[in-house]
Amino acid sequence: MARREKRQKSKGSAGNNRKSGEDFLEQNGKKPGVIETESGLQYTVVEEVEGEKPDEWSTVEIHQRALLLNGTILEDTYRANQTSIVPLNELIEGLQEGLQLMPVGSRYKFWVPSDLAWGRKGTGNKIPPNAVLYFDIRLVGIS
Repeated sequence: MARREKRQKSKGSAGNNRKSGEDFLEQNGKKPGVIETESGLQYTVVEEVEGEKPDEWSTVEIHQRALLLNGTILEDTYRANQTSIVPLNELIEGLQEGLQLMPVGSRYKFWVPSDLAWGRKGTGNKIPPNAVLYFDIRLVGIS
């Protein structure tokens, strides 16, 4: 009985996350400077410089702050003062798309819909089902 109640509660939470995420993205998309791509990825340019852009096969060096919409920090390389180096094709779909828009040295903010992130499964305890994610990213380099 307890397991079934827990599953139902989790399903309810996932539905609430989807609805609140959709509502957030709808309102956020109306703000000045927020651009929405065809896939639903939303972003704003904080700082843009002329430079090379990565492609889907690039390995990127980035500074990032990743948060849930409620402000929970998932990762903050700015605070740690240590960049991340990662193959672009190993990132979630929303970041794969977003980083390819950025010239090296630029800084963008992204709001990634759940279907371009971890979707209805989430990642266990860290990222709940249907979570919209927020990223503040500086593209430091491409290799």
